[in-house]
Amino acid sequence: MDRKHNTDLTANAKTLRKNMTKEERHLWYDILKSYPVRFLRQKVIDNYIVDFYCHSARLIIELDGSQHYEDKGLLKDKIRTDRIEQRNLTVIRIPNNEVNKNFEGVCQYIDIAVKESLRQPTAESLRQ
Repeated sequence: MDRKHNTDLTANAKTLRKNMTKEERHLWYDILKSYPVRFLRQKVIDNYIVDFYCHSARLIIELDGSQHYEDKGLLKDKIRTDRIEQRNLTVIRIPNNEVNKNFEGVCQYIDIAVKESLRQPTAESLRQ
């Protein structure tokens, strides 16, 4: 059976939850924590820890700092995104500076992404 995640990363995920970046804290406490559709933070999926995960929308939100826009970071993120999307999950990436400069726009973007994802039929609903 294909395991959902690497249990060895669980302790690291707990540490990351306690030590969120400024942008992660802002997004979590000012929208996602009380969003009508449940989000989890620092969720282990496969061999990765994703920033925010919404099971019902099958959506992952990743906040990206400047290191994600260097060649090495871009390649790592592409591999990571491809691997996660193989699980029929959608990954959206938001630059940290957008959270700081355009928080309302980021919130609208997330809201649209969640609502669009919830409208999509799931593989399970198609089997019924």
